[in-house]
This record gives sequence, C-alpha cells and structure tokens, in this order.
Amino acid sequence: MIVAGTMIVGGCGPKEEKGTPAIDKNNMDLSINPAEDFFRYCNNNWLKNNPIPEEYTTYGAFTEIDQQNELLIQDIIKEVSADANAAQGSVAQKIRDFYNAGMDTVAINERGYSELLPYFEMVDQLNDKAQLGELLGKLHSEGFGGFFYAGPSTDPKNADMVIMHLFQGGLSLPDRDDYLTEESQEMRDKYVEHVSNMFQLVGIDAENAKAKAKAILSLETELANNSLSRVERRDPDRTYNKRSVVELQQSTPNFNWSVYFQNAGAPEFDSLNVGMPDFISALNGIILNTDLNTIKDYLKWKVIHGSASMLSSEFDEENFKFYSNYLYGQEVQQPRWRRILNATDGCLGEAIGQLYVEKHFPASSKERMEALVANLKVALGERIKALDWMSEATKEKALHKLSCINVKVGYPNKWKDYSKYTVTPDSYFQNVHSAIRFENEFEMAKIGKPVDKEEWFMTPQTVNAYYSPEMNEIVFPAGILQPPFFNPDADDAVNYGGIGVVIGHEMTHGFDDQGRKYDEKGNLNDWWTEEDATRFNERTQQLVKLFNEFELRGHHINGELTLGENIADLGGLNIAWDAYQMTDEAKANKSLDGFTPAQRFFISYGTIWRNNIRDKALERRIKEDVHSPAEARVNRTLGSMPHFYEAFDIKPENKMYIDPEERATIW
Repeated sequence: MIVAGTMIVGGCGPKEEKGTPAIDKNNMDLSINPAEDFFRYCNNNWLKNNPIPEEYTTYGAFTEIDQQNELLIQDIIKEVSADANAAQGSVAQKIRDFYNAGMDTVAINERGYSELLPYFEMVDQLNDKAQLGELLGKLHSEGFGGFFYAGPSTDPKNADMVIMHLFQGGLSLPDRDDYLTEESQEMRDKYVEHVSNMFQLVGIDAENAKAKAKAILSLETELANNSLSRVERRDPDRTYNKRSVVELQQSTPNFNWSVYFQNAGAPEFDSLNVGMPDFISALNGIILNTDLNTIKDYLKWKVIHGSASMLSSEFDEENFKFYSNYLYGQEVQQPRWRRILNATDGCLGEAIGQLYVEKHFPASSKERMEALVANLKVALGERIKALDWMSEATKEKALHKLSCINVKVGYPNKWKDYSKYTVTPDSYFQNVHSAIRFENEFEMAKIGKPVDKEEWFMTPQTVNAYYSPEMNEIVFPAGILQPPFFNPDADDAVNYGGIGVVIGHEMTHGFDDQGRKYDEKGNLNDWWTEEDATRFNERTQQLVKLFNEFELRGHHINGELTLGENIADLGGLNIAWDAYQMTDEAKANKSLDGFTPAQRFFISYGTIWRNNIRDKALERRIKEDVHSPAEARVNRTLGSMPHFYEAFDIKPENKMYIDPEERATIW
C-alpha cells in the first residue's frame, strides 16, 4: 500500500513460498561466479535442461507462459466448441467455426489454391498502370501487401485525432539490407528459388517461374534502395511529414491516390502523414519504369505469399521451408492445433480475452499490480527530481508528463464488438479474409475522428506490455502477470525485480530517445531545453557504445537500433530498485533462502530473460529487432547498475565489471 508523501510500504516482508517458487535454485548454476557471467549464473541449468524444441527458434520465459496460455485458450475453445447449438452470430459460434475450419486440412487440401483465383483474375484485368491505384486499394483492403503501407493512426502532432499514415513497404525479405548487402547474396538466391517454387505450385512452368522471380527481386530491390533503414525509421521527427492529398498526388503523378484510398476503404480526408516522402516520390519512377507484366507478377506473388499458410499443404510447407527454416533455423512446423489456435486468437482476440480473464485473472492480481505501478511512478518522480544533468524547467515538464501517464492493467473496460464479423464452418481462408475486411473497416472508420482512449492494442491474454507515446499510457495485459514476471506468492524483492522492472521499463519509454519527444498529451512536441537535449544525447551515446561493444556468437549488437529498449531496461532497473528500497521488506534486509533481498532482486531480473535461441534466429534478431538479445539485456545492462556491484561484490578484474566512467547513467 502507499502512505503519505513518498514513503512506500510493500507487503508484509518475506513470505513463505508456495506454488511456483519465487527463486528456483534448480534453474541456477551456483558454480558460476555471478561476477563473471550473471546471465548463466541465474539460468545455466535451466538453459541446459530446456533445449529449444524443434518447432521453435527461441525458447524462454515468454515461451513458457505462452505455452501455458495456449493450453488455457485451448480449453476455452474446446468448451465453446462443445456447444453444437450455439446461436448463429454468437461469439461461441464464431470461435468454434473459425477453429474447426482451420483444422479441416482435408477440405483445405482439396481446395488447393482455388481461392486465390478471383484475386489473380483481378490482377489480370490490370491493362494500364493508371488503374494500379484502384487495384492496390482493393488488394490492401484484403490484407495483401505491395509497394507501400497505408493505414490510420494517431496524428503525432495532434494526438487527439486519427489520420491516415503512408509508409514505405512492399518488401518480402525481412529487412531492407537483405536486398543490398553482399553478405545476403545467398539469401537472395534462395528467395528467387522460393518465389519460383511458389509460382510453379500455381501452374507456371519452371523457366517462366524463375524469370518472374528474378524480375520480382529486381523490383523489390528498387523499393529497398529507396527505403530508410531500421535505425533511420526510429526518428519520429523524420517520419512525420504532414501533406495534403493534393501535395501527395503532385509528388507521384503516375499513381491515383484518391482512387486508391477509396478502394482501400478509407473515408474522404484532406491531409495525411507521409512517413517517408523520398520513398513515395521514388515510387512514381519505379512504377513508370517497371514493365506492366512484372507489376502484375509482383502483385500475384504478394497474393500467394500472403495466403500460403491458409492454402493446401504444399504451399504451407514451401513457405515454412524458406521463411522459418532457412531464415530462422526452425526445424519443423509447430503442430497445426497451435497455429490455428493462434490464428483464432488473432482474429477473435478480445472475444477470447473476455473469457480468459473471467477464468484466469483474479481481481487481487489487478489490485496488486496497480499498487506496484503507483509505487514505480513515485520512484521515477524522485529520480527525475534528483537528476544532476537536467534543468529545473525540463524537470518540471518531465514530472508533469509522468503524472499524466495513463495506466491500464489486465483487460479493457469495454470489449470489442464482433457482431459485424461473419464466420462460417466452410472455409478457413474466407474466415481469415473476413476478419481482415472486418478489421480494415473498423480501422479506416477511425480516420478524422477523435482517438478512442479506451482502446487496447494488445489482447488481455498477450504475454507482453507496451508504452504508447501518442497516448502517453502504459498497458500491462493479464497474460504477463504470471511467474517469473509476477508471482503473488513471492517476496517483494522478486516481484520488483521481475514485473517491477517491466513496469519501470514501460514508464521509461516515455523518456527514451523517441518517447522523450512526445509531451504529456502524446503530441510530438519538443519540451526540452536545447542544453538538456544535448546532455541527454551525450549520455545515450555511452549506452550505444556499451552495446556496440557487446559481442554474442561473433555478432555485435547495433546499439543505435536497440537504444530505446536499452534505455528502458536500464531505467526500469533503476526505478524498480528505488521503489523496492521504499518497502518494509527492503528496510528489514533479511535474507531468504540464502540470498539477500538485493541479490533476490537482481536474480529475479536475470531470470525473466532466460532464453535459448538458435544461431540463425540470433543473427536475424540482431539485424531486425529493436530489443537486444536476452544475454545482453542482463549482463550488459547490469554493468551500469552500481547496486548490482554491491550485491555481488563485483571487482575490476571480473568480466561483469565496467569502469565507472564508462557506465551509462541516464534516468
């Protein structure tokens, strides 16, 4: 509970452990010196005893909870599906028929790719590039990609309103650089082979299929050449470029935007955000200079690519072979029940989520979580007040922004209405596309309207959390509020080191290199003095340097790409530590199970990142993911935590040691 002022009282000190152990020594390797490799000290036995299952590319704490949740969701689906008399149009009927249709592989295999033929015919009717806007609008509304991405979102400089956004897109390999670097040549060769194989599955002879695949690679390479890198896209100022529809049309006279937006399902609007103006301008020349038949082949490829997992087994297996096995090292497909369960969850997420929280999320967990969040808010406020590098003027605005952060825990106050979503027992493909059309209509209707502050962007059963800079809110779905992140039977040290750090992490995103550029209302608005911004950037560059230097299996982390998440990890640790120090338990400083409270806090943090990862998946993650690999999130981040040095007696000769002047100190 919280008492007056800044004093925080936790539970009632160390508790008797029951259920899931707060700290399981069987997962640790006490023979490893924590000062040398804290990640493996906390997790080495778990890592040895939990090899990656052949159907996964990584396996860790998140995966374990995901698997537990999948079983709970499976039970919900089974229970719902048992009602053969569920009323047509009811949530039960939709969940039942969606899942059963997805599991009916006999019917799916009999259809082959026949359900793609109407889209192929639509593409074949393209006789003039002037018609491309109409065709792309229809294809995008059905969930098929191509050339760019367009969709509604908050206006970053008027966070109360939703506007259309236009971004680069159209690539089929995971990253822009996959098209441009010499080291990715083998991948491009494999990609051409894959596209060719897919075309052959729809009846194109091998020679023509190979030629089409090469032409598609050439087209996508042109798109990649004009695309921003992942690091460049992290700058919200760079990706905010308000334009009128008239100005957009002038920049790309070879593409009819009004017709595109109409066919994509958008209402009329006068202006939008063009995230990458140079890319959109270049698109004009790319369309002009690309053969019409290649454009048609590219769009057919996008239809095939976007449908592969819903088609007969030969498409599904070829898609898996390239995208999962070759690129990420996954050895076999996940069992079909799991894939269809996740698809059902994706298309009917809040309908399932409502049943999930009724069964599996007690009110006591929500109450304790809200108390933890309040404690963390106080701790961050005190840290901001104590900063020696920030002026009082900026501190005042930072504290105001912190006080305005909205907090959502567990589940939404109002549930999504699926009454307009039609599901039949006949076709998995049609059910998925019905969901895509339903979502597209739902999203497009937002344009020009006020932001719905009650909306959630994760379902309650999701094992994750997020901060939204445009909403200035932190959201913690019920799914993540389980061990090892949150354990209602554990001592405060363990919960503050687990879910407490997660809370602090999300709060810190409001003040990371991107989030700091948004004000308390969610507007992209520079509220910092120039001197404070300079000092902040200097401090973040030290964190960039530390992560750039961190090597894992021969790969160096990109400290610029991962900067926001690394700031949030370090900030989350500091905030959670300070909040924990205000509890009665921390003040009592009594050891439990052979560990001091401080040690239990840091062991808990190390535990939540336990994770095995395949070599290929690690390589892809370092290129693509804004999050650092788990080992770095533990060992490198803790190296900038002075209290960690005290807890485990870290000396200059130890590998975990970072010279004080080299450590990162931001929040």
